[in-house]
Amino acid sequence: MSIQANKEFVGRYIAGGDKSPATVDRFVDDQSLKDHIALFEAAFPGYRLDIEDMVAEGDLVAIRALFHGTHKGTFQGIAPTGRDVSMSAMVFYRIANGRIAQFWLNADAVSLLQQLGAIPASEAAPA
Repeated sequence: MSIQANKEFVGRYIAGGDKSPATVDRFVDDQSLKDHIALFEAAFPGYRLDIEDMVAEGDLVAIRALFHGTHKGTFQGIAPTGRDVSMSAMVFYRIANGRIAQFWLNADAVSLLQQLGAIPASEAAPA
């Protein structure tokens, strides 16, 4: 696929918002990504990613996005809080044979855990 086609593919994948196993199977070959999606869908059902930036080169597509969800299921041992949360994330996807073959994720997990009340929010440094 061309660079532009890869970007459009990732854009369709994320914009669709459907994270059912059948839909994920159409887009994703990487089992670790499938597991990651299932984990987050169980804890934050119907979560969404809003793409803020997307760049691509060769078979790689990178996004900078905001994750939004409501904590309705257990997440890393944290009982559901009902809290609406958001966090920034950067994800690289490697596209092969028209599907996501690998991914790398860097997300602001500390912020997420703070929003869930699992760790105290840091106080701003004095001016």
